[in-house]
Amino acid sequence: MIRDVDHGTAKLMPDIDRKRAWLLTVDEAPQSYVDLDEPTHLEFEYTRRLGHVLDTVAEPGQPLDVLHLGGGALTLPRYVAATRPCSRQDVVEADRGLLELVAEHLPLPAGTGITLHAADARAWLAGAPTDSADVVVADVFGGSRVPAHLTSLAYAREAERVLRPGGVYLANLADATPFAFLRSQLATFASVFGELALIAEPGVLRGRRFGNAVLLAAHRPLDTTALARRTAADAFPARVEYGAGLREFIGAARPVRDEDAVPSPEPPGGAFGIG
Repeated sequence: MIRDVDHGTAKLMPDIDRKRAWLLTVDEAPQSYVDLDEPTHLEFEYTRRLGHVLDTVAEPGQPLDVLHLGGGALTLPRYVAATRPCSRQDVVEADRGLLELVAEHLPLPAGTGITLHAADARAWLAGAPTDSADVVVADVFGGSRVPAHLTSLAYAREAERVLRPGGVYLANLADATPFAFLRSQLATFASVFGELALIAEPGVLRGRRFGNAVLLAAHRPLDTTALARRTAADAFPARVEYGAGLREFIGAARPVRDEDAVPSPEPPGGAFGIG
């Protein structure tokens, strides 16, 4: 019989509408959604936006070396393995128990090229080889907040070192007006990378609600035209900000030093609740 599976603060719950689909929550906040029969299905808005970026960073089907900081239920690694066969992927997750829970109940198919590492994201990044990744995806939350040590200029420089010259950094962030955290993150990565973009739902950017935003950073031009087309046509439409508009959004925000780093803000009650 299919039932909920608990491990500490992590919980797997089956989706009764899909035969082998599961929702992972951590500290009661929805964290990942996986359909084992359809790995290209991306349920959450932010994962769909990350998926759009992963679809446009290289030619369709071209294998990539991807470093995922934050594992969850391995939704995006499964997506890359399905859409870009023969990719090599490393997944770094600090919660060993969570990795074991996912590996036991949501096992990866053989031959996916995905390697799991139980380690702190920044510590693992510091030991990773230079120029070793095409994409770094940061989706690390301590409960519902991005940890402070993954928000600083020193961290951004480590991510840039690990990326190849044409590589792309992606981060799932969360904030609300007046966007002090989000602006500081954009300012931090703008001081390291030459190109920057932001994807978010228009209502979030207008300050109407707390929500996720996807940050993109690279040293090469980003295909913002293709991204804008894909995100606008998505079931959950979003807007792509870049160039002068993004610089105006950043305003006077300054890069974050390690000694000044703080976690992302606490979401208001019900912001990421299960509907």
